Amino acid sequence: MKSWKRIISLSSTDSTNSYAMRLLKSDEVEEGTLVFTQEQIQGRGLGKNRWESERNMNLTFSIILFPGFLPVEQHYMLSKVISLGLLDYASSKVSGISIKWPNDIYYQDKKLAGILIENSIKGSVLNYSVAGIGLNLNQEQFVSDAPNPVSLKQITGIHYHVEDELHLVRQHLKKYYQKLQSGQMNAIHRRYIESLYRLNKFHNFRWNNRIFRAKIIGVNEYGHLQVISSTNEHREFEFKEIEFLI
Repeated sequence: MKSWKRIISLSSTDSTNSYAMRLLKSDEVEEGTLVFTQEQIQGRGLGKNRWESERNMNLTFSIILFPGFLPVEQHYMLSKVISLGLLDYASSKVSGISIKWPNDIYYQDKKLAGILIENSIKGSVLNYSVAGIGLNLNQEQFVSDAPNPVSLKQITGIHYHVEDELHLVRQHLKKYYQKLQSGQMNAIHRRYIESLYRLNKFHNFRWNNRIFRAKIIGVNEYGHLQVISSTNEHREFEFKEIEFLI
């Protein structure tokens, strides 16, 4: 079976990342295997966050990858290519799409999609990775305490066929993953940086319980956010160290 062909379609599961992890332990899995579900009962985000998704309304899926060519210290490249695949897909539907560091997909100031990547390390390289994706497609009402969700249907007024869009998204993700496999690191990085939400514009952030004004100027090779404050201080932040005020 050729890679990037297999789709496991589920009516319901706890989370597609968890399902994919179990699959890796019990079965021989081809690269690009996609686990898709109509309903995700315990959709996971970063940390303790949960992903809200109405049954059969959105895209909730995970892709299994074997990036053994990628050294552990370059693992953030996976986040870049998954983000860029989703960015290109969403940008084919509507303008105003950007990547909110580290890997949320935003329409203007609202969250359209989120990504959770879980890696297994073997020696100095990545053994396998599971990229979980939640993309709001047709949902029109959100009831969780997530501050700013939005769906493509809310933006465009169009109702999307879930499985058709799943195939389209997969094509965009595969394209960027192949760029990574072929060593196009610099091109991927440039595209990621130029697509960042609030790049080169002063906005308010929270750090150490205080609000300061700064602009994003880039992201380093380890995935740390680089900013310049309004008082011309250069700083770098790991994820969760700094909060965007929207």
